Amino acid sequence: MGKMKTHRASAKRFKRTGSGKIKRFFAYKGHLTGKKTQKRLRKLRKSAIISKGDQKRINNMIP
Repeated sequence: MGKMKTHRASAKRFKRTGSGKIKRFFAYKGHLTGKKTQKRLRKLRKSAIISKGDQKRINNMIP
């Protein structure tokens, strides 16, 4: 019986925490940052926990 492969794009974007939740980072930080306020850019640096509905989908993609 074969094993399910890890979805590599998801594995690069999400990390599992010690308690089993999935951590993500905020979008809109890659480029065009000159017009965004410093306060907005500081908030985009941090990570967040994904929502419960998304967790069901992403659990299948990353082991």
